[in-house]
Amino acid sequence: METTATSKGQIVIPSSVRRKFGIKEGTRIQIEVDERAREIILKPITREYVHSLRGKFKGKGLLEELMAEKEKARKL
Repeated sequence: METTATSKGQIVIPSSVRRKFGIKEGTRIQIEVDERAREIILKPITREYVHSLRGKFKGKGLLEELMAEKEKARKL
């Protein structure tokens, strides 16, 4: 499949791909760049994607780390 970028850098995701991945108006898209492979990876942030992340970072202390980072930013 191929698409063309507009002068503003916008692209159209074909309707068959949107249907396959549940992309609707307002769906947020995560953009990742693989420098080594020179690829742009688009990942729709759908309800199913969010649910798939549940428990993935459990027990990692991320909340405490986030709170410490916010406190540090406030002091600047």
